[in-house]
Order: sequence, then C-alpha cells, then structure tokens
Amino acid sequence: MKMARMLLGAAVILAAALMAGGCTSAGPFVTNISSDGKGNLIVEKNTVHMNAFMGTVSSGDHPMTQTIQVVPEER
Repeated sequence: MKMARMLLGAAVILAAALMAGGCTSAGPFVTNISSDGKGNLIVEKNTVHMNAFMGTVSSGDHPMTQTIQVVPEER
C-alpha cells in the first residue's frame, strides 16, 4: 500500500510537470548553410518550437540570415 501511494504521488508530479512543459521553444539554431557563389557562406538560423502534446516539432516564424565572408588562407 505504501509503495502504491509513492507511485501515485510520482505519477501526479510527472503529470503536472508534463502539463507545465507542454510547449517549448529553443534557439536560435543553425538550420541551413549554403554558398552565395562568390566564396561567402550564408548561414540561416531559426528557433524551434516543440509541442509535446501533439508530438510535433516546427521551425519558428522569423528566420535570421547572416553572410560570412570567407578569407582565403595565405601560404
């Protein structure tokens, strides 16, 4: 009986934690790296949204793009 109460208490705490953390967002993360054809890199960053109830992960609404100039290495 004591073990059953402990398991029930743990289940209630776990359920409350899942309810509180249903949707989360994180980032920005690098989502794409490409070349601009001129020797530079284009880096795209975006946030990620996770909906734990639906089991879906989606990209954010406002991607950020940054161009990085690649300098040739001198020998």
